[in-house]
This record gives sequence, C-alpha cells and structure tokens, in this order.
Amino acid sequence: MRVPVISVDTSLAAPSRQDSDTISPTAPALENNTSLHPESYQQYLSVAPPKSPTSSTHSHSTSIGGSTIHQPLLSRNTATDETDDDPLAPGRNDAELFKVVDNKYAFSIGQLGKFLNPKSLPAFFAVGGIDGLEKGLRTDVTKGLDEQEAELQGQVSFQQATVHVPRRTSDASRKDSSVSYASTLPVTPVAALGKDGRGMNSVPAPVTVTGKQPAIDEESRASLPIPDNQFFDRKRIFGDNRLPKKKGKTIFELMWEAYKDPFILVLTGAAVISLALGIYEVTQAKKEHPDGPTPVDWVEGVAIVVAIVIVVVVSAGNDWQKERQFNILNRKKEDRVIQVVRSAKTKEISIYDLLVGDVVCISQGDLIPADGIIIESNEIKCDESSATGESDQMKKTNGKEVFERMVNNGGSPAGIEKLDPFVISGAKVLEGTGRYLVTSVGVNSSFGKIMMGLRHESEKTPLQVKLEGFAGGITKFGLGSAVLLLLVLTFKFIGGLQNNGDTASEKVSTFLDILIVAVTIIVVAVPEGLPLAVTLALAYATTRMLKDNNLVRVLRACETMGNATTVCSDKTGTLTQNKMTVVAGTIGRNTRFAEADIKDEQATSIKHALISFSPLTKELLKQSIVLNSTATDGEASGEFNGSKTETALLSLLGDYIGIGGPLSHVRSQYTIQQIFPFDSSRKCMGIVVKTQSGYRLYVKGASEILLKQCTRYVCDVTEESEMSQPQSKEMTTEDVSYFETTISTYATKSLRTIALLYKDYSQWPPIGVNILEESRDAKVQKVDFGDIFSEMTFFGVVGIRDPLRPGVPEAVATCVHAGVTVRMVTGDNIETAKAIAIDCGIYDPAESAGHLVMEGPAFRKLDPEQMAITVRSLRVLARSSPEDKRILVQALKQNGDIVAVTGDGTNDGPALKTADVGFSMGIAGTEVAKEASSIILMDDNFSSIVKAIMWGRAVNDAVQKFLQFQLTVNITAVLLTFVSAVASSEMESVLTAVQLLWVNLIMDTFAALALATDAPTPEILDRLPTSRKEGLVTLRMWKMIIGQAILQLGITFMLHFGGEKLFPGYDPKELKTMVFNTFVWMQIFNEFNNRRLDNKFNIFENILTNYFFLGINAVMFGGQIAIIFVGGRAFGIVHITGEQWGICLGLAATSLPMAVLIRCVPDSWAQKMWDVALRPVVIGVLGRAWNVSVVGVKKLMWWRRKAQRQEEEMVETESVRERREVAV
Repeated sequence: MRVPVISVDTSLAAPSRQDSDTISPTAPALENNTSLHPESYQQYLSVAPPKSPTSSTHSHSTSIGGSTIHQPLLSRNTATDETDDDPLAPGRNDAELFKVVDNKYAFSIGQLGKFLNPKSLPAFFAVGGIDGLEKGLRTDVTKGLDEQEAELQGQVSFQQATVHVPRRTSDASRKDSSVSYASTLPVTPVAALGKDGRGMNSVPAPVTVTGKQPAIDEESRASLPIPDNQFFDRKRIFGDNRLPKKKGKTIFELMWEAYKDPFILVLTGAAVISLALGIYEVTQAKKEHPDGPTPVDWVEGVAIVVAIVIVVVVSAGNDWQKERQFNILNRKKEDRVIQVVRSAKTKEISIYDLLVGDVVCISQGDLIPADGIIIESNEIKCDESSATGESDQMKKTNGKEVFERMVNNGGSPAGIEKLDPFVISGAKVLEGTGRYLVTSVGVNSSFGKIMMGLRHESEKTPLQVKLEGFAGGITKFGLGSAVLLLLVLTFKFIGGLQNNGDTASEKVSTFLDILIVAVTIIVVAVPEGLPLAVTLALAYATTRMLKDNNLVRVLRACETMGNATTVCSDKTGTLTQNKMTVVAGTIGRNTRFAEADIKDEQATSIKHALISFSPLTKELLKQSIVLNSTATDGEASGEFNGSKTETALLSLLGDYIGIGGPLSHVRSQYTIQQIFPFDSSRKCMGIVVKTQSGYRLYVKGASEILLKQCTRYVCDVTEESEMSQPQSKEMTTEDVSYFETTISTYATKSLRTIALLYKDYSQWPPIGVNILEESRDAKVQKVDFGDIFSEMTFFGVVGIRDPLRPGVPEAVATCVHAGVTVRMVTGDNIETAKAIAIDCGIYDPAESAGHLVMEGPAFRKLDPEQMAITVRSLRVLARSSPEDKRILVQALKQNGDIVAVTGDGTNDGPALKTADVGFSMGIAGTEVAKEASSIILMDDNFSSIVKAIMWGRAVNDAVQKFLQFQLTVNITAVLLTFVSAVASSEMESVLTAVQLLWVNLIMDTFAALALATDAPTPEILDRLPTSRKEGLVTLRMWKMIIGQAILQLGITFMLHFGGEKLFPGYDPKELKTMVFNTFVWMQIFNEFNNRRLDNKFNIFENILTNYFFLGINAVMFGGQIAIIFVGGRAFGIVHITGEQWGICLGLAATSLPMAVLIRCVPDSWAQKMWDVALRPVVIGVLGRAWNVSVVGVKKLMWWRRKAQRQEEEMVETESVRERREVAV
C-alpha cells in the first residue's frame, strides 16, 4: 500500500519573514537547518553498541508557531561506537552538498547523490525506498508534482520520510537482532553536520508536518493559473536540469590570441623600431635645422601599428561572432522534450525544466535526462556505457520490489546485488517502457558531473583540416618568397654600402624598410582567412539550415552532405506525413469495413461495422487496443501521445465504441501480469492481463508475420454470447489464404497492416515454460516471449493509411536530377513498400532491371559479391530490420558511395553512425537516434534533406570561391612586391607595408565574410556530386586563377615600369598611387567574378538578396576611396585627379571581361593545355630541380666521405710514424 503524500499543517509552519522576530531565542533560525539523516538511524543499520558512560542524551524545547516541541539532542562517543559504514554519510569532498539552508525536504543533495557512483542499494534502503523518497521529496509517484507548487510550508524530517523502514532492535547482550516495523517514532531527533562530517550539532529539527489542507478537486485545480514562483523551494534547494553556461572567451582574450600570431609579433617589432627611428630622425632634424620643415618619418610606423590593430580587432570580432553563433546552435542541439507526469496529467517539457521529484515516462529510444529511481519497469533495459563504461545491457527492476526484497533480507543487499532500480542520466533506454522518480538534476546528476569535467573545444571538420594543410603550403610559398627577397635585397644593400653617403640612422632605416617589406609579404601570404572562411561558411550555413528545419549536430555533416551520392530514407514520417488513420479492417472472418475511397465491395462503413459488434467483441477490441499500448492521454480530451500507429487505433476505438475514460483510469481497472515491449526484430508487442477465468495474452504487430503464429480465428463477432470468451475456429488452409489475400489487398493500396491476436491461459506462468532468472524470487514471475508466442487466435487486421507528404515526389525527382539516388528502407511488407515507392518516384516498375525491390531476410543472406552488385540497383528494402539498414549502408560505402541515411528508432543508431551523414527525426525520433545522428530533421520531412544537400554544396562552394580569390591575390601580391623591390634602385616595393596590410585585410577578412554568405540557388543541384578524391582546387579554378593573375600582373607592371612613357605628364608619386589604387580595385572586381565557380556569365545572380556581400563591399569601396583622399603619408600616396581615377577604375574593371573570356575557354581545352604544355614544363622544372638537389647532396656527401678518409689516413700515417720513432 502506497503511503500518501504528507499534507502540511500551516499552524506548524515555519514563521514568515514578518514574524521572524517571534522565534524563541532557544531555537536558532530555521534558515540554518541542515538536512542529514539522524544519528539514531545508524542503529538499525548495525547492532547498537552499549552506551558509553560518556555518552548522554539531553533535550531542549523550541517554541515555533505557538507550539512547544521537545527534541532529544543526541551526542555520540566516536571512540566507543562501532565503525560500520553509513551509506548516507558525507565523504571528504562532498560535505557541502549535505548542508542545505532552510531545507523543506527530508533529504539533501548529498544524500540523494549517494545512490550512484557506485550504485548503492543500502543508500536506497536507508531513505525508505520509493515510499520514503515520495514523502521526503514531497511528490506523488502517481500524479507527479503539483503544478501549483510554489513556496512550501513546513518541513519534512528524515524520520517522517522513513517511518515505514524496519528497525533493528537488540537485547542487552546483543545476541539477538530482529527486524520489525515501527509504527511510531519518538520525538524527531536533530540531524546536523559536525566537524568530522558525521557528528551532531544542536540545530533545530524540521517542523513536524501534520494536519490537512482544504481539498480542491482536480478540475478546479487544473484551471488555476501557474504561480509566478512555481517550484520556488524545489529549484532553490535542488536546482533545475541546466548546466552552467560554459564561460566563453572575452573579446580581449580573442584579441590577444589573434595578436600572438608570430608574424604579427615580428611586424609589431619592426613597426616599433621604425617608429623609434622616425622619432629619432625628427629630433635630430630639429636640432640640426630648427627652422626647417618637421620630418614625418614616424608616420609609417604609426600606420603599421594602426593596421595591426585593425587586423587584430576584426579577426577577434569574427572569432567572437563565430563562437556566439555556435553556442546558440549547441544550446538548441542539446535541448529536447521529455514526458513527465504533473498534476496527474502527462505532458511534455524541456529537459532543462526537469526537477527533483518529477515523475518521468521513459520508453525505448529515450536518453535518460536525470538520475532517479525506477517506479515502474516494463522490461526496461538500458545502455549505461556512456556513464559507467560497461557495455552490458542493464535490466531495471522497480524500486518498490527491490525495497521489499531487502526488507525480507533483513535490510541487507546480499543475494540481490544484481537487482538494479537506479536510472543514470546519459544512459540510453534500449528496450521497454516505464516511469522513474527524479532524484538528481543538473550539475548534481551523474551526466552533469561528467559533462562539467569534459567540456572541450569542438573538433575541426575534415574540410578545415584539409584547408589548414593547404594553407600551410601557401604559407611556405610566401615564406620562401620573403626569405629570398630579404636575401637578395640584403646582398644588394651590403654591396652598395661602400658608395652610400647616408647617415647611420638612415642606413638602419633603409634596412628596416627591407625587413618590413619581407615580413609584410609573409603576412599577406599567410592565408589566415582560409580557416576563417570555412568557419564562417559553416556557421552561416548551419544557422540558415536551422530555418530550413535541419539542426546540424556535427559540423562535418554539413560539408559532407553536399557530396552525398545516395540517401537511404525511412518511409513513415519522412516520406509520409505520419498522420495515421484506420481506413479499413477485417475483424473475424466475415466482418469487413472500409472508408468510401477504399474500394471494397464486401465492406460496410466503419461506423456501421463497429456498432454492430457484440459487447464481448467490443470488450476484446478495447482491451487489445488500450491495454496493449504505450500511448498516453494528451492534454486535450480525445488526444493521445505516443506511436502514431497506436494513436490511430485508439482514435478508432474512441470515435466509434468509446474508451471509457482516461487511459490511465481504464488501465488501472485491470491487473497486468507482464508486458512485452515492441521489438523490431519480431515486429510485434504484447501484454498479459488477468481475466475472470485466467490470463490472456494480447499481441499486435506486422500482420503477415503474426498470421504465421495463428492456429485459430474468431468467428462471427456480431453474435451475442453468454460465454466469457469469444467463439473461435480452427484455421484451415483456405482461411489462411483468405487472410493473406486481405492483407495483400490492403498493402497494395499503400496501407500499413496491423494484426490483433490473443491467447488464453488457465494459469500464469503457463505450465512447462521457463521462468526468467531475474524474476524467480519475485512475486510476479516472468517468462520469455518466444516460449509462449505460438498457437495464437487471430482476432482481426486493420489497414492504416499514412498519406505522402506534399512535395515528396518533387523532392525525390530533384535528388535524382542532382545525381543522388534515393532508396527506401521500411519495416512494412513488400507490397505496401512497393506501392508507396511508386507514388514517391523512388521505384519505377518499367525499370525492372535497374530498379530492384527486396525483403530484409533475403538481402542479409547475400554474399559480399552479390551484395555489392545488388545494392547498385536496389531501390526498396522492405520488412527490413535496423541491422539490414546498417548492412545496406556499409555495402554502399564499400562501393564508393557517400551515404546519408534517416532513422528514428533506437536500433537505427548503428546505421546512423555507420553512414557518412545520419539524419534523425526531430518529432518521431528517439533520443538515442538523435544522439547517434549528425543532423536532426526538425519537421521529419524528406524535402528538408534536399535543403541539406543544397547547403552542403553551398559550404563547399563558398570555400572554393574564397580559395580561388585568395590564390589570385597571393600570386599577384607576392610576385609584384618581389619583382618591383628587386628591380628598384632604392630597394623599395611598389606596394608599401601599410598598403599590403590593407590588401591583406580585404583579402582575408572582408572577402571571407562576403564570399561565405551566398545562399544556395536551385541551379546548385544541376551538377553531379563531387568525388571524394577531387582536390580543393579544380582545373576550372586554376584556369581562372592563372588568367586573372596574368592580367593583374600585366597591368600593374605596365603602370609601374612603363607609366612614365604611357603618361608622361604624371608625377612618379601619382603613378605609385595609381598602381596601388588599380591593384586594390582589381581585387574588388575580381571578388565579383569569384561569386561563380562554373562557366556561366551572370556573376550578379541573387546579389541583391545577399546583404552581407553588399554591406562588406560598401565598406571596401568606402575604405579605398577614403584612403586615396586622406591616406597621404601613412599609405605613401598622394591625391590623384579624376582622370587618373578613371584610368585606375577602367584598368581594374578589365577583370570582368577577362573573366568572361576565361569562362569561354572550354575546360577540355584547358585540360589538354595542361597535359600537353604546362604539365611537362612544371614537372620538368620540378624534376630537374629535384635532380640537381639530389646530385648536389650526393656530391656533398662524396666530398664529405673523401675528407673523412683523408683525415683517417693522416691519423693512421701519424700513428705509424710515432711507432717507428718509438722503435728507433
């Protein structure tokens, strides 16, 4: 018998804040009450020791609320007490968890945490089992928490919660120890935390909770508004199920990380030296020429410092924004809903809102959100490997049964250690259904503690890793160029020192300029924007994909999906709407019903058929549907939560016969002996119910599979009968053929067929059936389903319609057009699967050779060679198990396909993990499936997969666009700087260090932002998927890179070396300004060219919809114009005229027609040109360089060996000479 929830007498409640002054001075304030189990509780855990002479018992009285409570104060002499372990005692590191300010409950966080790590049956027994937790946590294991709960009145003591726990008593000689139930307790003792973590302090005990509150009926209570401070004390003491937000890096920390780049540090050092020399030159000039103009040599140093600051700030800002976006996505990814019972109603809440005392409903596929104790277990098995590391399935036993077994065992866990009532957060429910009571949440739960200790940075995606390697190659190119330039200019500088009449400071300044240019080349060449580009593309894509109902859990899936070649999709809920309704059925042998659009001449309307059933048939149908179901009542009347198949059957029953009240109320009227949860391998579920004449097993599931286990069928279901059992007949071959034809007919009409079976037993367990080992000593013994699933009676079969989702045929056709093959994997029979596949466009009967349909059992028997051939043509896999799906995915991957797969069940986890990209269902999917997946389809819609393909391709395209732009600028900037500096008599580059830093800012940050934010267009699906082996830079990209680099170098060299002849009236400084201006505008125009990677000409497509691109280019336009007008000394430029502006923009704009000409060159011509002309030259040059280096190394080694031999010969000769001298 369940102990009722304690009601609170407000007359004995803790005083309010206003009345706090009236508390007796003998009672320390209740705010300091610490909830620990009393010391006297140790007495029934071990035989009580004789009292020590030094031990004493005192008492004092406390006046609270007008009542005087006498409390014995216990003290103990630890020197004479026995040292038996206390299962609820605090440890060295968790004593603080046992201290609770003004605890309104019987237990503290620390005590509840003692159930786990390791699992402790003694601790569970110590708190009084489920009944003790129910009272101590002030909840109800049937109705759950009361949603009207706010601030609690009064307190519950440990003794009140554990009043029903058996105590051990002993005589004076301590020879006898017996167990008895204590009906009453002495006055509540005081429990408090002493210095040693176990001693007693004189802290007032919790107020005794008695009396009654005014009764409120449930309907009136449900209509009350939710209080603003709902669950105030529960949250205050135990917290909610949120983990503290991970502390992100501040903008200043990100700036410091960006600044610590070694090249930026070198550049900073050079800028400081340049600034110091500039200031020195100014002071010297003032001394030598007080009346002369003030030099501004320091401006360049300041400009470099300002440029460095801008680069660092922009880089840090991008990193901060990226981190912020991913944090938002991660919070969305980790949030999910869970079913709880509150105020006697089942409802869905966020796992973040879960509280201690909640009653949680769990079923196969759920991910346990918080620690707790099992209240009800229907064959629950959990995978706790994520928390414990143990891979074995852990079978769960309800807490009440475990507690009773321990009571019968004298409070000892000996012999029942394998019984496990504990639920660990983070575990996965592999089988079964049930409910559990939450005992620890948030950071106090097992999973919370693990996650707090394992917080780490997110892993890099394959594309990011590949790009970092590519960036390393570019960096080496820039570093080599810079070193070579530094060497050439240094030799040139040293060679000219003899005839150089500059002062020492001027010579140092000249060499420093050389060093700055060399370092700046490295800064420009280092593609720090490359990782930024892929990060921004992923961040932007994942954010936009969420709007398209794709929640990306694993970043690599986003880029991988763009190259997917096949999608293995579930049927129910993905291709169909998962809105199931019963539209046809056959009950017994002769009663058929169907809706009007289901053409069945023998059928009547559903209403007419069900009303005509006899009362016995109606009761049989009611029990078969209501009892053999895991569905629960919804919030509204007539609505149900659970499997759509089960809710369709319940709706049929409720609409035409009536259920008889809430499901929980109806089920409570029956005695359930055993539940067999749904198993995907056997395609059915069952339940054993006690009847007037014995026991009855109900089974429902896949019709053609269940029909094979039937030997009888129900006769006329409309006849009135005085018998307690329906009349049935032996099933003949003709009957089997009739039912098979009925099932096939429904299947060809795209209906899912569900059969209803039953079997009666005179006793339970049946005679001759093996009892499950774990239930041999239990009150209710359990058997294996396979031992009793035979000789069943066929009650009927129903056809359930699940219409296709709108747009699915079009989405499938789009995938095929994009080179992505769609395959359907379903548990339905082959006729239903084939009919739906035809409707979707997945299967074409005309393609008999190219399109295959198979069943799972036949598919899994194929040998590897046959399977490799079969999967190429396979379009539909019917009656498949999750293992069949995994085998299919593995076979496709071995064939070289990039595979995406959908899954919603727990057993789909292996297939989701095996696939390159796993899609789980956000609505119908289990938590285990979501955990195993890479992307969650928030709307369970196949059309969203097409959006994922488009965004995946957009991410890859964004990176390639930026890479094409980056390589063009790298080649031109490095070569332009190198050639102009070497050719200059003053060893100055045509582009100064500050100018190059501005180009670097455009190239790395602005371009990355602009090119990474292009949304995909429908045309992105006009091409086939990219092969795994294809490189990052394609031949088409090299065609554009080389073409634009040649144009840019030609124009800048023309202006730099031939400007005085082409424009004789222009000042050299104006020409240098024009070179810089033209070079920058060529990069800006080329950025527009890089919006397309194909050979199409429209580079402005959808440009008005990309506000990022427009905004960033506006910044670049404005920045370059401002630099030319006001940059002056800092950038080493002068004002230029309108005519000169026109020349700059005109020359820069030639990038646009040049791109058109490059795109007109067929890729096949470019390939031939590479194979015939360029490849031999490149390979020849590299090969010759390699040969020269090898020959040089060989010669060096030969000379070294020769020198060593000569040295050895000299040593040997000297040794011989010395021996001869000695001999003489």
